[in-house]
Amino acid sequence: MAKKGNRVQVILECTEHKESGMPGTSRYITTKNKKNTTGRMELKKYNPILKKHTVHKEIK
Repeated sequence: MAKKGNRVQVILECTEHKESGMPGTSRYITTKNKKNTTGRMELKKYNPILKKHTVHKEIK
């Protein structure tokens, strides 16, 4: 039986990649506790297409 809790899966998408106009996207899947983190998540992750660390924001 699965646990019922406050953790939900979220998708993080690169913000700089959208602005650059290059094809493709950089996305990561992670989980967050929706009770403690009510706003949108924002993490620095590696973008393999741009070959550098960039800010990735939670998308809906």
